[in-house]
Amino acid sequence: MPRPQTLRSVDIRAVLAQLTAADPALGAVIAASPPFGLVPRDRRSPFDELMRAIVYQQLSGQAAGTIYRRFLALYGPKGKSPLPEQVMATPTDRMRGVGLSRAKTAAIQDLAAKTIAGVVPPLAEAKRVEDEPLIERLVAMRGVGRWTAEMFLMFGLGRADLLPVDDLGVRKGFMIMRGMRKLPAQEYLRRVGKRWAPYRTVAS
Repeated sequence: MPRPQTLRSVDIRAVLAQLTAADPALGAVIAASPPFGLVPRDRRSPFDELMRAIVYQQLSGQAAGTIYRRFLALYGPKGKSPLPEQVMATPTDRMRGVGLSRAKTAAIQDLAAKTIAGVVPPLAEAKRVEDEPLIERLVAMRGVGRWTAEMFLMFGLGRADLLPVDDLGVRKGFMIMRGMRKLPAQEYLRRVGKRWAPYRTVAS
């Protein structure tokens, strides 16, 4: 079975040309934008990436970064991510003590437990699973919604054909590009975005 297409396996210049031909309005945005520079973090395990994503949810980058560094420091001075087994062995009050909310602490513990149980696949397996089946597995975890799962697939695995219609930045960008007065409905954005396939990540 072939692996899902990723940004590492495509010619970005050819992709941008194809998107421009498919949607002139998007082409104008591409022409006015700096070079496409999304580099997948596809060397990190799904556990590491999702744990980081949970910490960063609904916080500014600076605040989340401080909490994340404190969390990593629980497991040593070098800032390495802990193993799921180490997280499961960490008392809840120690995790809360670095600034994690009760909900995020529970979500990280659930992530660790489900990684050990095999619900969250190891990196090699995640790279082989198609987008939707993988998203379905990830959203079964506490604190991981579709948006978080899509961000992992886009930035963690470099998947080439995802359009996160719930992302406020994507919806605002589309509104401006089309000269709309209000944010597009998710279903409308999904329908229009079909013309950008199979490179909807790049369009996003």
